[in-house]
Amino acid sequence: MKSPYIKDLQPNQTVVGTFLVRAKEVRQKKTGEPYLSLLLSDKTGEVDAKMWDNVADVMDTFSRDDFVKVKGLYNIYQNRPQLTIHKMQRADEAEIDPADYFAASERDPDQMLAELRDIAGGVANPHLKSLLDAVMGDENITAQLRRAPAAKMIHHAYLGGLLEHVLSLCRLCLFAASHYKDIDRDLLITGAILHDIGKIYELSYERSPAYTTEGQLLGHIVIGVRMVEDKLRNLPNFPEKLRTLVEHMILSHHGHLEFGSPKVPLFPEAMLLFYLDDLDSKMACMSSLLHNDRQVEGDWTGYSSSLERTLLKKLRYLERAEAPDSPDNGLKTQSASLKEAAYRQATLFGEKLRGALDRENS
Repeated sequence: MKSPYIKDLQPNQTVVGTFLVRAKEVRQKKTGEPYLSLLLSDKTGEVDAKMWDNVADVMDTFSRDDFVKVKGLYNIYQNRPQLTIHKMQRADEAEIDPADYFAASERDPDQMLAELRDIAGGVANPHLKSLLDAVMGDENITAQLRRAPAAKMIHHAYLGGLLEHVLSLCRLCLFAASHYKDIDRDLLITGAILHDIGKIYELSYERSPAYTTEGQLLGHIVIGVRMVEDKLRNLPNFPEKLRTLVEHMILSHHGHLEFGSPKVPLFPEAMLLFYLDDLDSKMACMSSLLHNDRQVEGDWTGYSSSLERTLLKKLRYLERAEAPDSPDNGLKTQSASLKEAAYRQATLFGEKLRGALDRENS
């Protein structure tokens, strides 16, 4: 079993362990000598790492997505954990258990797949059900769906993340369809199951998530429409107009042209799918940022470019109860009194002004 895991590291700890290289940069010191800036990971998290000395001896011996053995010191630098590496070498992959290094859904993929099949089986429309049966009955698709991440970095970016996201979205859709009475539940569920299906070919995930060549050239939206078209070839009685609606839901599920959708949602089920998909991804992104944030002190996370904000660490914020006799309390009481006096003065002025205006208009 791997030891230590990143989540268990403590400040000022000497670390001897094996990690996956998620990112690698060779940079220059002010002296012109090279140093290494790395992002190392295992299934429990990531850590920034720097190697300052003897870099020329090792910098060409490994690449991104390789496993490396390191010896170094884990410390806190500018409020973030950092591993200062003293020695490093590429690890023998025969000694590696991938389960120690690749983050995965906490849920069992077989159980999630069974739940998704149950939801698909509840679709009453015979044409939509036949399409879902064709997709879910394809062993190649379901085998990859069990492992695929939902994204490279932003949300559900771990093994089984796509299946977890689709199942979560389906539950949101079932609730929303019961609330909005004019929504076609079967069409909405079909869109939820198929909207991201192209990601099983857009992303590679043997190591850290990355885009395949097909994913780079086409993207999961186009790939997903092609996959649906492939299944529909064996369903000659599938209504053409219903096919157009399903394809539109896949094409528009990013909601905006600037977010990669060729079309914006143009009927209620498509609009609802976009917002629920966005909701699920945003909540997962928030959860991941709060769980994995590397800011050691303070109530706020680091900045998230995908969310365009920092997040309040609510539990830490609430746990920091203010002592009733703390020196700040007197200042706060004084400040509150000043604010109250200012409010009274402003209110009195307002009353006088309103009275003057009333007299002028009378």
